[in-house]
Amino acid sequence: MTSVGDMGKWDPFEDTGDWPFRDAPPRPESAGAVAEEEELPEVVPQGVGEDTALEASVAEPEPEPEPEPEPEEPEAVSEPDLEPEPEPEPEPEPGPDDALPEAVVLEVDEVAVEDEVPDSEVIVVEAPSTAEHAAGVLTIPPGVDLLEGGPHGFRRNVAVVVSRFNGDITTGLLESALSALRDCNVQDDAITVVPVPGAFELPLTALALAKTRRFSCVVALGCIIRGETPHFDLIASEAASGLQLAAIETGIPVAFGVIATETVEQAEARVDRGAEAARTALEMADLFSHVRTRAAAP
Repeated sequence: MTSVGDMGKWDPFEDTGDWPFRDAPPRPESAGAVAEEEELPEVVPQGVGEDTALEASVAEPEPEPEPEPEPEEPEAVSEPDLEPEPEPEPEPEPGPDDALPEAVVLEVDEVAVEDEVPDSEVIVVEAPSTAEHAAGVLTIPPGVDLLEGGPHGFRRNVAVVVSRFNGDITTGLLESALSALRDCNVQDDAITVVPVPGAFELPLTALALAKTRRFSCVVALGCIIRGETPHFDLIASEAASGLQLAAIETGIPVAFGVIATETVEQAEARVDRGAEAARTALEMADLFSHVRTRAAAP
């Protein structure tokens, strides 16, 4: 307390005991510690415009957007149960009773016996004829100008070119051709025989003989038998086309006496084709003679 003698003097540092905060509790912060700043409310700036009002100093939290309703899935339309297609039944395998058809065609030389094929109808068919070509001869109507030749060999020179390949067959072809030439009045000294290695050499030799103009016609003889390779087709085709070309280029008849068969037996049965080729050559030579004679007539 201030004494009476000290009245009038005021000591600002005097502890008068009436400090209002003397008994106040200490602040929770420790000495020297810096108090954390209180979070200040966010101040929203004022809008610009005539009717804009001051928004609240503290921004209210934006409301969370309501979740969009999920689209309802359409109810599955139940399809009617489809019955599975029945699998095709496998065809029954033919049994022993189905091995023979209802009708059996037999090609026989004599009448077939019904007991040979039981429980079936037998149709008898005559065996085909052994002839390879149609029967009959060419018929020329009367009243037309006819110009034709015949197998006449008088005073004609004939060249015969023959292949040595398949010699047994070509020998028969040559003998058949020579016999036919003699029958047609061709003298032996008017026949020239020219052997060559094979059928492939026939066209070139025939062309060379025809170009000499010493022969009225050329007879080409050869034999080609099919083997296991395509060689057969090549030789047969080239021989035929080459011999035709030799005749066309020279104007001298070249008879095609080349046989092409599947087997030796077939070739042996056709050795008479040599005679046919010889008669054909003589007939064409006689025809060409008539053509030239008529052309030279006034």
